[in-house]
Amino acid sequence: MGTYEDLPAELVTERLRLRRWMPSDAEEYRGLWLERDKRVPPVRQIDAEGRPTVEDIRGWLLDNPLAADPRLGLLPIELRDTGEFIGYCGLTVGQGSFDEPEIAYELAQRAHGRGYATEAARAVMEAATRTGRRRLWATVWEWNAPSFRVLEKLGFHRSGRITEDAERGTTIWMTRVLDPRWRRAAIQPY
Repeated sequence: MGTYEDLPAELVTERLRLRRWMPSDAEEYRGLWLERDKRVPPVRQIDAEGRPTVEDIRGWLLDNPLAADPRLGLLPIELRDTGEFIGYCGLTVGQGSFDEPEIAYELAQRAHGRGYATEAARAVMEAATRTGRRRLWATVWEWNAPSFRVLEKLGFHRSGRITEDAERGTTIWMTRVLDPRWRRAAIQPY
């Protein structure tokens, strides 16, 4: 495993602010779970008993405020002008590795179609480059056309690796070599 700088806990773009999780984000975060496509694996769905509850999620956020692996992070996305929570974006080991993590994002349906996922993911990619990483991965179900569009805008391409699942759909593995010129770019401070 290589040595990397930590992913910043705050990133600011023209329209968005990505920041650390707060316990008060639990209700909005659970709202994302309620909107998920039914083909998403059951471990990422609200179960028959209503779990995870808002309190379950609040506990997770208190235990792990980056909601990901140490020195990586999934950061809540909020609109800069209103502070409205619209989703999250960041890096996690997921299907990748610590050296080559997976970029992940999920936005509330009310925020779809406005370029927010692309804007947030671009900021995360630039920050990942500054940590010293050279490549990112993304996994996306073949039925998730909007995520494919986001990843293609960001320069990801199909790696040739797939994971077949007759029940949920095939997962396509995409990858992106990072641009070292971003390493010199500055993150706007909050």
